[in-house]
Order: sequence, then C-alpha cells, then structure tokens
Amino acid sequence: LESDAPLDTVKTRMQARPDALSSCTWRIGLELVRSQGVRGLYRGGMPVFLGGTLFRSAQFGVYEVALRHLKQQTPKHEIFGVLDWQVVVAGLAGGVARGVIEAPFDLVKVSHQVEQTWSVSTLFKGSAVTITRNAGLFCAFSVYRDLVPPLIPGGLSPFWTGALCSNLAWLTIWPLDVVKSQRQSGNFCGHSSISLLADAARGGLLFRGLVPGLLRSTMANGCAMVAYKKIEEFANMKLPQWR
Repeated sequence: LESDAPLDTVKTRMQARPDALSSCTWRIGLELVRSQGVRGLYRGGMPVFLGGTLFRSAQFGVYEVALRHLKQQTPKHEIFGVLDWQVVVAGLAGGVARGVIEAPFDLVKVSHQVEQTWSVSTLFKGSAVTITRNAGLFCAFSVYRDLVPPLIPGGLSPFWTGALCSNLAWLTIWPLDVVKSQRQSGNFCGHSSISLLADAARGGLLFRGLVPGLLRSTMANGCAMVAYKKIEEFANMKLPQWR
C-alpha cells in the first residue's frame, strides 16, 4: 500500500468525521493507532492501490494529448501576458479524466477511512464535486508547473517541481477537497455540496486537514513527478527507435 496512506487517512478523518472536526492532526492519528493499531492508519489504502495507476495515467495522458492538439490546431495566446490558455484547457481536461475514473475508487477509500459502509448504488456519490475538485486541482497544477520553475534560479528538480506545484494547487482548491470528503463519507446526508461549503466557511473548516494533506502531497507528488519524467525520457528515447 502507499506510504502516504496514513497522512491521507488522518486528513480525511479530520474533514469528514463529525467527532474529529475539532481535533488536531497528531491526536487523531494517535487515537486511531491506540484503537486499531498501525493498520488503522492504512484504512482505505487498497482502492487507491488498485486504481491509482489507472487514474494518474489518464490524468497525464489526456493532458499531453489535449495540449499537443491545442498547440497544433489553435493559436497561442497568454492571458494577461502570463497565463497560457492552452495549458489551462489541457489541465482541465486531464483533471476531468482523472475525476471520472477516480470517483468510485475515492468513495470506497473515504468510506473505509471514516468507518462507514458503502454499496454499488453509492459508488458515484459526490462524483460531481470530485470531478470539479480534480479539474481545478490539475488545472492549477499545470499552470503552476508552467509558471513557477522559470522563476527559480537554476530551476527545480523533478521532485521539487511536483511537490511545490502540487502544494500550490492544493492550496488553491482545498475547500473543495473538504466538501468532497464530507459528501463521500456518508456522515453528512441531506446536505448539498453548496450547503457543506457554506457550513465549512461559517465553521472555519475550509482548510481542515491541510497540514497532513500537504505533507502527503509533498511525498506523493514529488515522487510521482520523478517517475513521470523518467517515463517521459524513456519514451522520447525509445519510441522513435520502434517506429
């Protein structure tokens, strides 16, 4: 199972268990270990393990195809002289592709993490906000990946490119992650995404679970970018030889 699963479990419980909405990161983790052992920190890890490669590949694959198509078929234009609209659209497309595939896996994961039951009929519960979150997240990540590295003297390594840009992207859309977790958890039945967002704003919960979330993101996305670059380099080197 993934090494960042404990941080994700703690993050989700902070966001989506009513009895944990006021507890701090370390207390939730400690109480979970005391009651369920270390295995409790890996609740919900299997769905991500099974589906992770699929939805992450779809995210980058659709992004690359969309960006290449846009660059070939449409004129380049930078919004406010900075923001490449082609990167924005391709990022949205990649995020939507991931969200569509990830939604059912994510619901099962969240259900296990907050100790709720799930069924086939609930697999796509909260899928709209999941897709919206992923579209915004990967769009923001793509934009930051385009803008940030040139600003750093000497550039950034693949690990720190993935870590820094993903963390900035999460900060941009984090309230949607809180709502997504609550919608999928089964603990907030009868509440729409809009009402949950409003409740989170009133209760000061818009950035609930941010600390473990960013720690998890640093490890997961930094390593993912290293792997992505290695695969990209291999493909660029080998594919022309196979044609």
